[in-house]
Amino acid sequence: MGAGSAAGDATVAGRCVWASLLAEVLPRALLAELGLAKILLGSSGGGSFLLVLPQASIPQAEEFLARSAAAIASLSAGRLRLTWGATENLGDWSIVRKRLAEAVWKPQQVDPAAARPGIFEPYAEVAAPMEEPEASAYFDSLLTGLRDATVVSWNPDAPARILFGAGVHMWTLGSGTDEVTLARHAAPGADGAGVGSPADLGAKAAGQPGWGVLRGEVDNFGSRMRRAQSVEEFVQLTALFKQFFAGELTLACLQPDYWQRVTILYSGHDQFAVFGAWDALIDLGRELQRLFQRFADEKLKEMDGPEGKTITMSLALADSAESPLAAVFDESGRRLHAAKAGGRDCFHLFGRAAEWRHVNHARDLKEMMRRMIGDLGCPPEFLAELAGFYGEKPETRADRPWRYSRRLGRVLGEHRDREVQRLQKALITDIVGKSATQVKLRPAGLVAVEWARMLTPQQQRQN
Repeated sequence: MGAGSAAGDATVAGRCVWASLLAEVLPRALLAELGLAKILLGSSGGGSFLLVLPQASIPQAEEFLARSAAAIASLSAGRLRLTWGATENLGDWSIVRKRLAEAVWKPQQVDPAAARPGIFEPYAEVAAPMEEPEASAYFDSLLTGLRDATVVSWNPDAPARILFGAGVHMWTLGSGTDEVTLARHAAPGADGAGVGSPADLGAKAAGQPGWGVLRGEVDNFGSRMRRAQSVEEFVQLTALFKQFFAGELTLACLQPDYWQRVTILYSGHDQFAVFGAWDALIDLGRELQRLFQRFADEKLKEMDGPEGKTITMSLALADSAESPLAAVFDESGRRLHAAKAGGRDCFHLFGRAAEWRHVNHARDLKEMMRRMIGDLGCPPEFLAELAGFYGEKPETRADRPWRYSRRLGRVLGEHRDREVQRLQKALITDIVGKSATQVKLRPAGLVAVEWARMLTPQQQRQN
């Protein structure tokens, strides 16, 4: 895969689609091959699936999964592994679930490859296994094919390859009970046709051109699922969360503000990933958090505890239009883990994790700054001065709020406009607090400043 190339980015996006489809198609294909009823499919998607099988069918299922695992390892050059486990549905569900989890993870715990030389070296420095011939071309076609597909199919002679169109076993893509549910949307390219590359979507951003990757994950989702009292409750919960992400994410991306500027990489039971124009991703993240909060308030209100009722997101911006999608995707993942390690129910944005209420406050501050520049003629340089407040060491920081107001006044000049003076005072109050004796920089301030700077065209900032 060429770093930063359009073909390489298409391959990365195609791999995301492929991994999402595998967890949906493989369990359905297994039931079809064994001639079992569709109702035995418990849950699917999000990288895992659950089937309730007759004891007599277990050997055949094991053989099916072994052939599929070998094909998946070959197509992914060993990067993706299929592991599974089976246990009797006896006793309390919490015990059954624990036995299943141990069976699924056991093969990874005893993998002899974990001791091979170089296993802890950065992946790029380790020789990658050879892929199947034409594997990249297959992955490149998946994102484009998914956009207009109506059915998904599977053939027993190629168990790792998911197809759009005719096959031995076929399923409709949709939201029905027997249909394959999947979040899907691909923004068009610069010419309005095909699937846009990250650079194409970044060129559509307001202010400064740029693109990024937005990732989100439900907080403490695993804990919520472990609290399920029965397999029926477990299946119902997974279906509930999957339907939310598949439905609401797709509908949100089809809205006028997003459909030409964002592309879905994947969604699952508790997480999602999208790439596109940086400004569209911020607003999309805020909209999805609002929808998720409403979903949790309506669907999970009878459940005790906060687990699974909030969502954390992260946005990583590409350093340049040519940055590889894989690298930005990984960086967004690192920021998401950092945000969740420090708390939950927040958004890692512009280098810091802020609670959602602070992000919403930052949006209001950002609009205030944009009005000062666009409507009232204030120089864009005052944004750099505001950002400088946060870069000062505590021992050198001014300890009186009015000193910040004087510094900002020197940059803004002698504005007689009362509206400018009012907004200047409001900005200082919002950023450093209302105390007349103690400065306390608020987290929303820096997010708002960076947001406003990104929305200010480069030539305007230079002038």
